Amino acid sequence: MPRGRHMRSEADDQQGGGWGSLLIWCGVPIIVMLLIRMFLFGFYVIPSGSMRDTIEVGDRVITTLLAPKHIALQRGDIVVFTDPANWLQSEDNTYGSNRLIKRLIGMPGDTVACAGPGQPVTINGVAIDESSYIRPGVDPSSFAFNVTVTADHVFVMGDNRSNSADSRYHQDDGSNGLVPIDDVEGVALFTYWPISRMGVLDAHHEVFENVPNGNAQ
Repeated sequence: MPRGRHMRSEADDQQGGGWGSLLIWCGVPIIVMLLIRMFLFGFYVIPSGSMRDTIEVGDRVITTLLAPKHIALQRGDIVVFTDPANWLQSEDNTYGSNRLIKRLIGMPGDTVACAGPGQPVTINGVAIDESSYIRPGVDPSSFAFNVTVTADHVFVMGDNRSNSADSRYHQDDGSNGLVPIDDVEGVALFTYWPISRMGVLDAHHEVFENVPNGNAQ
C-alpha cells in the first residue's frame, strides 16, 4: 500500500451516509412545513368573544392565506385582518394581538343596513336570515345603521353582535367602519384547538344566495 494514502473504512462511509440521510429526511419535511406555514396557512389564537358561539376565546384557528389574493372573498367568509383603525381599543384583546376576526357581510358596492333592534340586516335591500350563526338571543343589531361599502373594502360583523366592536361601531374612523381588502390576511377554515372544539368553520354562504350584487364605487 503506497504511503500517505488516506483509507476510509466501510463503517466511516456508512456513518457519513447515515448523517447525510438523516439531515435530508429531517430537513426536507421541516422546509416543506415552513413553506406551507408561510404561503398557504395561518395559525391564530382568538383573543375576544366577538365571534361567540361560532368561535370561543382561546380557540385556535387555521386560515387559508390564498384568500383574498388568489381566492376571491365571499359574503359569509370568516376573515382575519389587521386592525384597520385602532378597533382593538374597543375589543377585549386578551392575547395582545393586532388582528381581529369577523364575518364578512358586505362586499364592495353593497349597501348594508338594519332598521334597529328586532330587525334583520339587509344587503342591497334584501333581508338575510342570520340565525344559523348569530349567537342565540342576540339581535342582528342593537341600533340602526346604513353603510354603502366602497371599492376595495368590506363590511364585517361579529357573530356575537352584542359584544363586537365591528364595522357598525367605527363609522367615524375615516373609512366609515370599512376594512381594506389589503388588510385581510386570510379566511378561517377550521378550529384545531382545543380538541373538544375541533371542527370546520362554516361560512354559511347560503344565507346570501338571494342577495343581488351591489354597485362598486
